[in-house]
Amino acid sequence: MTDRDPDEPVIDARLHDAVIFDMDGVVTDTASIHAAVWTVLFDEFLARLPAAPEENHSPFTRADYLRHVDGKPRYRGVADFLAARGISLPWGEPSDSEGANTVCGLGNRKDRLFRTRIASTGVPVFHSTVALVRELKAAGVATAIFSASRNAAEVLSAAGIGDLFTVRVDGVVADELGLTGKPDPDMLIEAARRVHAEPGATVVVEDAAAGVEAGKRGGFALVIGIDRGGNGESLRAAGADLVVEDLAEVDFGGL
Repeated sequence: MTDRDPDEPVIDARLHDAVIFDMDGVVTDTASIHAAVWTVLFDEFLARLPAAPEENHSPFTRADYLRHVDGKPRYRGVADFLAARGISLPWGEPSDSEGANTVCGLGNRKDRLFRTRIASTGVPVFHSTVALVRELKAAGVATAIFSASRNAAEVLSAAGIGDLFTVRVDGVVADELGLTGKPDPDMLIEAARRVHAEPGATVVVEDAAAGVEAGKRGGFALVIGIDRGGNGESLRAAGADLVVEDLAEVDFGGL
């Protein structure tokens, strides 16, 4: 954030009525789990494809994850990655089996791999984020969580914070209301609406460039980017007002 008085709080209760948090990589440490599962999925898929001169079958990388998948609805992430590699698959149907050679089939396999992983390992949280959410709630500042995932409730429960947020806008809600995923701001605007706050008085906290872009497109008062793995420049390029490595760096005040 430019030209900010260092003595002023970043999140200010006099200016901000609500703070809405992305889930993966901001509240729960699931971004690393997602990245690992996407890697397994795509590396297996690419390895079994017959060679084709117009297609790139090299292994899935962290750069691929950040550029094509991070923060997006699952099927859109599959489609965008495949398009970047010059690979074309039919979209298919959400009911496709995970063995189907379709975008939806691959997305459904990813979903099963992810759910299996969190069931066996649990889900860690970022304690500084949880502490900030509790501080905001105690001060009367509204909070909400948003995620493209249809498994958000399951993830929050596995992390032991199923009751931390009373407002959740996730992939299930998006499907029910026909909301477009990030970088469109639909889900963020719906989260703000549900806590009775205007975007112009609401803070967005994101770790993905697509989410930061959504916050800027939606006219939110402040978009904080969290650089969990060297993607600070992409967050700034997407329009983040402030980039930090952890929410412990963000001051709250103005009461």
